[in-house]
Amino acid sequence: MEFYSYGFVIGPFLIHYYSLCFLAGVFSATLLASRTGKKRGIAPDTIWSCLFWLLIAGIIGARLWHVFLPSKSSGLTLSYYLHNPVKILQVWNGGLGIPGAILGGYIGLWLFCRKYGFKISKFTDTISPGLALGQAIGRLGNYFNQELYGAPSDLPWAITIDPQYRIPGFEQQATYHPLFLYELIYNLLNMGFLLWVDHRFGKRLKDGDIFLIYLIVYPVGRFFLEFLRLDTAMVGGLDMNQLIMGVTAVCAAAGLIIRHTFQPKRDLTK
Repeated sequence: MEFYSYGFVIGPFLIHYYSLCFLAGVFSATLLASRTGKKRGIAPDTIWSCLFWLLIAGIIGARLWHVFLPSKSSGLTLSYYLHNPVKILQVWNGGLGIPGAILGGYIGLWLFCRKYGFKISKFTDTISPGLALGQAIGRLGNYFNQELYGAPSDLPWAITIDPQYRIPGFEQQATYHPLFLYELIYNLLNMGFLLWVDHRFGKRLKDGDIFLIYLIVYPVGRFFLEFLRLDTAMVGGLDMNQLIMGVTAVCAAAGLIIRHTFQPKRDLTK
């Protein structure tokens, strides 16, 4: 067995740490959802059954997000992928956009619920804390791939990036903010917050509220973390990830306020 910074070799097989982190995140997220779904009448087997739909659609969405909005650190462009389509399939080399994963996963979940007659809002509320957990674990893969690091830093917890992974213009800078770690911690806090809100205010919440809260909390954190990024996806001089995160948070907050201000209150006697 041979070990490398990005993975290890067993016989003819190269196992990437990024892939292991991704799978660990998926498993942990599904396990948490299978346990929290019981309070909404969703059997654990049903959660595991919808995993395939979420996983396939989420991976497709995440990869397409990266393909259309690649980061600077990847050194790639949309044109590159269009001329080398086989590279789109090589997800083990990194390049999965969380916003695309969420959008793709939602589409997959919608198709699953439509096919089997489930109410999607119950599923989104059940899955949201697990989604935050899965994101946290998945961010470890960025460490092994030496990606998603922030601005140069000499703080005690700054990480060293090998020269071949440094963004052009920063070749002489060795240490950077561990941006992936900041997001990992933030996602764990988000998971805990969502579970607490669901437990503490469950009787006052409407179906879909937990997911809306997730769509506020995560985008807000991601919006501010983007200020530390060096490899932003720029379109027309705008940081598209930051712009989309900001719009998402505002829309989700507006939706939450509207549904609790102008829509009938939930009957707590039922």
